[in-house]
Amino acid sequence: MSSRYKIRDQNAMYFLTMTTAGWVDVFTRKECRNFIIESLAYCQKNKGLILYAYVIMSNHIHIIASAEYPNELSSIIRDFKKFTAKKVKFFLTNSHKESRRIWMRQVLEWYAKRTAGKKEFTLWKSGSHPKELFTPKIVEQKLNYIHNNPVADNIVSKPENFIYSSASNYILNEGILEVTLIEPSCDIGFIFY
Repeated sequence: MSSRYKIRDQNAMYFLTMTTAGWVDVFTRKECRNFIIESLAYCQKNKGLILYAYVIMSNHIHIIASAEYPNELSSIIRDFKKFTAKKVKFFLTNSHKESRRIWMRQVLEWYAKRTAGKKEFTLWKSGSHPKELFTPKIVEQKLNYIHNNPVADNIVSKPENFIYSSASNYILNEGILEVTLIEPSCDIGFIFY
């Protein structure tokens, strides 16, 4: 990972993208999306994760997050990725709901051997492409990007209709996962289209 993409201030607000190895569409199954939700909720409650926004797409997730001091965001993300990888591996090994489970395991095992040496399974590409959010304008741009991801992919016509996103928290004041709402600044407001 280039030095440009590192979490330098462990308690600052970051936009992070976590992508599955090989861009495998792991999160098309509700069970796998729920592993992400459960793990994020656990990290909020037990590890000091402050989650401002999220979206779970078929092969990647975006979040805006920070960590409560003295917790470190990079440690939280490492643990999150490790836990979700174990849950997905177990699901792909034991559930017959996923018809592509054998193919998915083969691809994720191949990526593990190719990129992680002796590791036998990997769910995530290395890194999380962190971008520190310095200004309200950049925060709102990333917030809109996250919430409009399912709209841009023609999954839903309105951001708040995508269940696995924090857009409904911002627009309808409800969601499947609690988030810390980012208040709009005076000079720019949230733009959902």
